[in-house]
Amino acid sequence: GFYSAYLVADKVEVTSKNTEDECYTWTSEAGGSFTVTKTDDADVKRGTRIVLHLKEDMSEYLEEKRVKDLVKKHSEFIGFPIKLYTEKTTEKEVTDDEDEDDDEEEGDEDKPKVEEVDEEEAKKEKKTKKIKEVSHEWDHLNNTKPIWMRKPDEVTQDEYVAFY
Repeated sequence: GFYSAYLVADKVEVTSKNTEDECYTWTSEAGGSFTVTKTDDADVKRGTRIVLHLKEDMSEYLEEKRVKDLVKKHSEFIGFPIKLYTEKTTEKEVTDDEDEDDDEEEGDEDKPKVEEVDEEEAKKEKKTKKIKEVSHEWDHLNNTKPIWMRKPDEVTQDEYVAFY
């Protein structure tokens, strides 16, 4: 159950809020005592957030794949959404602006410019470089409908065996 969190964490914080109530945080370090405090947490508008302060030797649980595997194994059919804040890195091609002249002085924008265009240079494609773009998003982990809520003919034999 819930206390298995202390197998990997020194401290657990549970912040919970009902839309019509105040926000509270329950904090414990597994010694049999806990504190409940009223919290002004703008991040939790409704629902529950659980924060585990991991033990030093439990860094494997910081890996995204490990967390996703655990949720899939133990919480796949929970009726409430379980979301993980993930970091996505994508490569994007952008034009390389290093070829432009940086010698232009300020205040010369209004003056006409005379440029010689070499036909061979005009044919060259603009140079591009790849940059890594990092974004963050909430990934919904338990979006499988429970087998007992599906029609029996929609459940595969493998799903049936895996569940039981």
